[in-house]
Amino acid sequence: MILEEMMNTEVVTLGPGHTIREARELMEDKKIRHLPIVDDEGGIVGVISDRDLKEAIPSSLIGKQDLSVYETPLSEIMTKDPLTGHPLDFVEEAAVIFYENGIGCLPIVSSGKVVGIITETDLLYRYIELTGASKPGSQIEVRVPDVAGVLFGVSKVFYEHNANVLSVLVYPDKDRLDHKILVIRVKTMNPLAIIEELRKEGYDVLWPNLPGMQQ
Repeated sequence: MILEEMMNTEVVTLGPGHTIREARELMEDKKIRHLPIVDDEGGIVGVISDRDLKEAIPSSLIGKQDLSVYETPLSEIMTKDPLTGHPLDFVEEAAVIFYENGIGCLPIVSSGKVVGIITETDLLYRYIELTGASKPGSQIEVRVPDVAGVLFGVSKVFYEHNANVLSVLVYPDKDRLDHKILVIRVKTMNPLAIIEELRKEGYDVLWPNLPGMQQ
């Protein structure tokens, strides 16, 4: 999946000359936590987050507040030259950028202009969608040898049981480096027959590990 398919194209922006007051009011009104800061041509020059505003605005617990801080231009507190993505970048690549840099949003730029934005919440929601976790079903984890064609053999069992597979994730087996773990989410609340068939075919079903079932 590419970012163009999931990014929010209704991007709310301000310019570097706008003030902290304007940013705070806009973010509260739109119920957003990140604001791309753009120049007159729509090019990205910075990013403001709700955390930036909280750090810049004095606490209400302080006796005497300097209200002039609200008129501070955003150019003085914004994160300059922020990381950006392109509409044709893959979602997985964006997730790595979020993880490695600890950022909360990624402006999406095309032809030098901001055309969209994604946030860490967008990525989390997309992950939930891709794994099928928001839909009723069961999860089965199977340890398989890391060899070509093994996924075909496992999927054949699900096909023969007319089971609707919602998602398949593959990750390394930390205990056995020559194996992989398949995490399969299937649209059934009773996967016992599938589990039994997988084990008959010689596959190591790790989850669910139900009492009384043959290992």
